[in-house]
Amino acid sequence: MKTTLLILDQQAEEYKKALEASFPEWAIRAAADEQAAEAFIEQAEILLTFRIADDLVQRASRLRWIQGLGTGVDWFLQLPSLGKDILITSTRGIHGPQMSEMALLLMLALSRDFPAVIRNQAKQAWERWPAELLWGKTAGILGLGTIGTEIAAKCQAFGMRVLGVDLVPKELETVDCFYPAVDLLQAVREIDFLIIVTPLTSLTRKWVDEKMISAMKPTAFLINLARGEIVDEEALLRALQSGRIAGAALDVFSQEPLPKDHPLWKMKNVIITPHLGGTSTTYVAQALPIITENMRRYAEGKHETLINLIPKCIER
Repeated sequence: MKTTLLILDQQAEEYKKALEASFPEWAIRAAADEQAAEAFIEQAEILLTFRIADDLVQRASRLRWIQGLGTGVDWFLQLPSLGKDILITSTRGIHGPQMSEMALLLMLALSRDFPAVIRNQAKQAWERWPAELLWGKTAGILGLGTIGTEIAAKCQAFGMRVLGVDLVPKELETVDCFYPAVDLLQAVREIDFLIIVTPLTSLTRKWVDEKMISAMKPTAFLINLARGEIVDEEALLRALQSGRIAGAALDVFSQEPLPKDHPLWKMKNVIITPHLGGTSTTYVAQALPIITENMRRYAEGKHETLINLIPKCIER
């Protein structure tokens, strides 16, 4: 009996075409959405996706492995019907280029008030102001994994001072000063841009709370590229409304899509992007090396050697 791999993604056909060439003995099914996936879910032994609804997981009686297409796996871990024996892996390690470029884009847009430039263009208003530089500013990076490390390198290239905060002690040439997680409150007092790229866990949920936000400089900006739940969004909203901090750029939210009546939409000191940070036109090519190597290891029965395998001791 062939091993059945179900790809649930808008680019499922592109993944399918690439994988069938390397694994002709597998039954590879492509579904652009969950409705299309319903036809294959009961036969699927392996699932390749960013996320999936719990009612589909309930029907996946043959499921043995989920290869996540993103770096975070918190969505899978919170599925009530997901068995603890299901293997979970991610594509962690491929997102450095796009996430670091996104961080620089947002820092530049915030520091130079680029949204105001766009608004003026729409009004045909010729208004000029001095540019606020990134050079000489301090970037604080919360989370020094692959993404945080690449952001740090790009910040230094712009002449910025870089502070790093992580749960695990690290020494990096691109980080001028490291703070352990317990000293985050001290670190935020020095930061001009707080860039959040840490994974969402029970330890990091609402890590950036009202106390942390209140400790930031009034000229500082907050950039969240990780998960909305890491920030106390109500506390952040109050700080933005009162001018306690200068502004924010938010790519992620606790509720996505962000509701149309949410006050963040109309705030001039906020840039909203619809969870774009990890995307790229080359995403499939970036992800395939990890996916194909994991498929080979799975086929050989080397399940415990899968790349980015999530330990089963992680709470589900």
